[in-house]
Formats: sequence, C-alpha cells, structure tokens
Amino acid sequence: MRAIVTVVGKDQVGIIAAVCVKLAEYNVNVLDISQTVMQGYFTMMMVVDVSACSVPLAELVSLMDEEGRKKNLSVRVQREDIFEAMHRI
Repeated sequence: MRAIVTVVGKDQVGIIAAVCVKLAEYNVNVLDISQTVMQGYFTMMMVVDVSACSVPLAELVSLMDEEGRKKNLSVRVQREDIFEAMHRI
C-alpha cells in the first residue's frame, strides 16, 4: 500500500534527513519526493510504500505528527487513495 507524506514549515537544516530517517526506522520506503522552499517556507510531498511498515498505519500517522511537532513542522501521512479522493475535483 502507498501513502502520501506532506511536510510544511519554516525552512531549517535537516528537514528531509529527519523525515526520511524516521520513516526508515519504521521500514517505510520512499518512492518519490518533491520539495521546494518558497519565501522561507519548506514544503515537501513524498509517495511512500508502507507495505512493510513495522507499525500500523494509524500509529505511523501519530508518530510522524509527533516528530513534526518536535521540529515545528506539520507532517501528515495519508493513504494514497484517501489523499486522491480528497483532492479530486
């Protein structure tokens, strides 16, 4: 199963590394990544494979949210099908 990870916040050193290390800790594989910095704000979207995740998806959502709060970032994880349904026009 695939999921979408979004990260938003003030730009700072190590955001990509911190998010990727945390995902790897739970055996989540990054399939695609896009990031940009706009006027000092960092934004990133990742497509990840959570098929081999070592914790249930609901727990991963909480753990990544908690990790984001530690760095003053918004980190959201959603199943890909739900993300697509929410953004369909």
